[in-house]
Amino acid sequence: MRLINRRPGPALRAFLALLPFLAVFAVYAVASDIRLTENPSDRLLPAPSTIVETAARLFTEPDRRSGRILLWHDTAISLQRLALGVGIAALSGLVFGLAIGLLPHVRAALGGFVAVVSMIPPLAILPILFIAFGLGELSKVMLIILGITPFLIRDLSQRVAEIPTEQIVKAQTLGASSAVIALRVALPQVLPRLVQSVRLSLGPAWLFLIAAEAIASDLGLGYRIFLVRRYLAMDVILTYVLWITLLAFALDWALRALSRRAFPWAGAAA
Repeated sequence: MRLINRRPGPALRAFLALLPFLAVFAVYAVASDIRLTENPSDRLLPAPSTIVETAARLFTEPDRRSGRILLWHDTAISLQRLALGVGIAALSGLVFGLAIGLLPHVRAALGGFVAVVSMIPPLAILPILFIAFGLGELSKVMLIILGITPFLIRDLSQRVAEIPTEQIVKAQTLGASSAVIALRVALPQVLPRLVQSVRLSLGPAWLFLIAAEAIASDLGLGYRIFLVRRYLAMDVILTYVLWITLLAFALDWALRALSRRAFPWAGAAA
């Protein structure tokens, strides 16, 4: 049997899924052991046991000044910013994606504009956002919105354009208005794509959030990482990086589960 036709069983699939993570952990553990053997005070690659101890401390011990557990407080602040930015971007992408995909006049007016705006590196306009909106919450949320909204609009408008013309014609034959076609024909077919597009946008959204928090913030996961780098506290930095990765994975898993449950007819489970 050809390799292309072979399918791994459940046990082998689970092992193959874990194998890359185990390989990365093994490489890190060996490299850390080599460096610490040569220099026990080396701080670049702390031992895995040190990272575990640091994580336990960060998750449980309150800050002496504020009395708050900083990791949980930073997490709440960052997730609030992320949710607000991604939520507004998703709603904007859905509205403009439907309009551009369905209405020729809107497509002619905004199609090229959105394509050009999507080419602007969002981090390049971060100083402009700080000047225009200040160093508060608005500039950080705006960076996420401006960073992922053009992609969402382009992706969703393309999905609307792929709807068979026969469906649009039949709806008009039955007397449906443009609004009814958008809500009853296009919207149900676009919503599964919206969830998938948001999943793809989470990576860039995290990047923009961490960058904004690192440059101008006094709270948040990105702020804490760039604060402790001055002291070469790699155990703290790695703990935060692993925590952010876990949060991103959890959000992606939640969106995937939502897609499977809400839109099984769209083939989301596949």
